[in-house]
Amino acid sequence: MSIKGVLGAVCGTVFKVVVAAAAIMLIYRGAVMAYDYGYRIFEEPPVTTGEGRTVAVTIPEDMSAQEMGELFLGKGLIRDDKLFILQYYLSEYREDIHPGTFDLSTSMTVEEMMEQMTLGGASEEIPGETP
Repeated sequence: MSIKGVLGAVCGTVFKVVVAAAAIMLIYRGAVMAYDYGYRIFEEPPVTTGEGRTVAVTIPEDMSAQEMGELFLGKGLIRDDKLFILQYYLSEYREDIHPGTFDLSTSMTVEEMMEQMTLGGASEEIPGETP
């Protein structure tokens, strides 16, 4: 066997090992990210601890989960609007959320916010709506 052949075989083996190691790293990182995101769906802590800041939020009748997530993100009630969408669709409260204006706190979890919006915790009715 010539030196050229040996060198080619060694380079080919090194290349395969590098590609395999890169694939393993990508799979590992993807799995860690997926686990973290999945964990956060059910265990996302509130934005602040303690009393937090109270924010009035108006939810119209036809507001989608995406619009609600963007609104809550803009008001500082959540950290991730995409995560909120998943939390909304996996929540037991999603069918029972009522339109209205709600006083929500940055110290509430998403589940507590949704529960508040189902309990009729509205501080006032939406203008122009009849009860």
